[in-house]
Amino acid sequence: MKHIILIGFMGSGKTSVGEKLAETLNLSFLDTDEQIERTSGMKISDIFEKYGETYFRGLETETLKNLLKDGERKVISVGGGLPVQEKNQPYLKELGTVVFLEASEETLIERLEGDTTRPMLKGGNLREKIHMLMEQRKKAYDKVADCHIQTDNKNFEEIIEGIRNEI
Repeated sequence: MKHIILIGFMGSGKTSVGEKLAETLNLSFLDTDEQIERTSGMKISDIFEKYGETYFRGLETETLKNLLKDGERKVISVGGGLPVQEKNQPYLKELGTVVFLEASEETLIERLEGDTTRPMLKGGNLREKIHMLMEQRKKAYDKVADCHIQTDNKNFEEIIEGIRNEI
């Protein structure tokens, strides 16, 4: 049973598009970050603060392994850093079709400005942080993606239509 997995940078639309896509396809939706928060009983920012990024990345991997046992087809949104962990890439491919939602740096800055909930963006210049993280992550996203969908200046219907055409 092939899930539809949405990857991309934070702010690219994975959760909001994922929810609408799941509704359109009459599937369940799961956000791995929300799943981690539920199972750990902690906010992602608190996990980072208390245990660090390495611990959090381990929780992401465990979440993927658990999803491999899930027989119900879903639309799954994963955290922006999850595909960058090389050990997670085979799990993503095994889970189903991987869709890379892409957005320009300008779009991401607009969407993420004022967002204080994302640990990887804390402190410093938002534009520089986004640029640096995108440079670090793009190759991993490209490697694991089965298809790419550009989200800049598109509404939900256009993005979902693009995904449906690709899968």
